Amino acid sequence: MNILILSGKFGMGHWIAAESLRQQLLRGFPEAAVEVMDFPAYAMPKLSQAMYKGFNLMVFHGSSIFNTYYKFTSLSHSDARPIMEGTFFNRLSELLEEKSPDVVLATHPLCAQLISRFKEKTGTTLPLITCITDVTAHPEWINKNTDCYLAPSGEIRQRLAEKGVNPNLVCVTGIPVREEFRQLSRDNTKKGKELLIMGGGLGLLPKDAQFYETLNAIPDVHTTIITGHNKKLFERLYGRWEHIQVIGYADRVWDYMAKADLIVTKPGGITLFEAIFARVPVFAWQPVLLQEKNNARWMKEKGIGWVAEHTNCAEEIRELILDENRLLSAVAQEEGMQKQMDSAMLNRLVGALVGKMEAAA
Repeated sequence: MNILILSGKFGMGHWIAAESLRQQLLRGFPEAAVEVMDFPAYAMPKLSQAMYKGFNLMVFHGSSIFNTYYKFTSLSHSDARPIMEGTFFNRLSELLEEKSPDVVLATHPLCAQLISRFKEKTGTTLPLITCITDVTAHPEWINKNTDCYLAPSGEIRQRLAEKGVNPNLVCVTGIPVREEFRQLSRDNTKKGKELLIMGGGLGLLPKDAQFYETLNAIPDVHTTIITGHNKKLFERLYGRWEHIQVIGYADRVWDYMAKADLIVTKPGGITLFEAIFARVPVFAWQPVLLQEKNNARWMKEKGIGWVAEHTNCAEEIRELILDENRLLSAVAQEEGMQKQMDSAMLNRLVGALVGKMEAAA
């Protein structure tokens, strides 16, 4: 079996989801060839890095522009024509001819749109599975030649149906996370509480020293701060406070989640589902991007986390991590949500689609 997963690095969430799908598929089909490809980089090798850098600059310094675009496209119709369709389409044809996949999965809307258009233009029955990586039913994810959608939640399945998607084509699997989160064992041997603060790959965290002073003074609480690739922040924070441990980039985030009683982070789709499987509540920074606002709203509705009411939210964090009842309530909600997600559906689905293709050949 030859499985191709197409993604892009417009933010790392799409890419992490693709890698997690690959891991899951290889567990179900150990003899299969499962490849993850950065399609924009394949299609435009000389321009993709500049394109990704420009996207990051817009997100972090021009979020209002991004939000305007996102809001405008949310009102558009589904099955939209992808940007630069001609350039991308030619390269996609070359890629599919080279790889000859039995099934294609897409974890970025652009990739899903392109495969759908390719199927329409060529008449191929190549199966397309679209994995939605935020808690959203944004039209950019909806394409008429999609064979199945992997949805984050039952609410998104319902919203997709309201937008014309056959609900029988939507599987509620949650957003894919690495197997290490699914098999994670909680560390119940530690003394006191453990607070985990993550700033993402770029280490976007508060600069005010008073924020960290307040956290350091919380009784019987140890704080771990992951600064990612932000070396300046690491150097500014490292070794300054007795009860705060500062580390840089961490590959094995699940090891820190296993110890945490509360995570403070931005409400990205991947992060929320990592927390759900790690059974740890989330306290989110005030979101700026619209899709993160949607994620945060869903998180609050589900009772698995809270959103900061103030920019300097150290006191809010203090009150929350010392409130055992609120933390336990969120953990119970996360455990209930795990039971509603059929993560094993992916391998059954891929096996069925490929079997159908082989029978028709």
